[in-house]
Amino acid sequence: MSGKRPVPRVPPRAGVVVAATAYGVVVRPHLLTWGATRAEAAGDWPGDDLVPAYDGQSTMATTLPAPPERVWPWLAQMGCDRGGWYSFDRLDNARRPSADRVVAAWQGLKEGQHLNAKPGGGAWFTAVVVDPERTLVLRMSVELPSGRPFDARFGPLSAMYLDAVWGFHLRPTADGRTRLVVRTRGRSRPRVLTRPVDIVLWEPVHLLMQLRQFRNLRSRVSAAPGE
Repeated sequence: MSGKRPVPRVPPRAGVVVAATAYGVVVRPHLLTWGATRAEAAGDWPGDDLVPAYDGQSTMATTLPAPPERVWPWLAQMGCDRGGWYSFDRLDNARRPSADRVVAAWQGLKEGQHLNAKPGGGAWFTAVVVDPERTLVLRMSVELPSGRPFDARFGPLSAMYLDAVWGFHLRPTADGRTRLVVRTRGRSRPRVLTRPVDIVLWEPVHLLMQLRQFRNLRSRVSAAPGE
């Protein structure tokens, strides 16, 4: 006899349960609060009240090497057919490169303005909070699975929908930089169908695209003004 003890085998179902539990308890909370401090993740931000009965939320943050007055123009010109979204352009800007300069014609963003989410304006974000150099909150309300927009002030037109806000909050730091905190908050129905999709697909995708946007914004604001 070799004296070796047999290694217990974990049943496949038990392995799935362990992996799912580890993801939910350890990985997912970090995914949803990437880069944010505890205070930033737990705090209230402008626009939160627009989706009070939310069932999904994330708070991600980064520090950009420029003051808010240099960061804001890049945010104010976001939108497909405008400056883009500074993320993966092949996915969210019809393969067109996002702007690498501030364009005067795209400034002057107003509350109530639509920012196209895709070419042609079939879906859009509405600028619901515009506080220059401090806060920009975008809202998207669509029926599912069609993706047809509806006015969230009057409620969804069907039992299947998504209503969400995407908020950008700029706070100056003591050393002249900008703390950019991005809060998403949303609700969707029917939750029995949308929750698995959120956890398995949309949350990881949002993390990757948000980190890409952070990276691209950092490179743009790092350039000298006017470049």
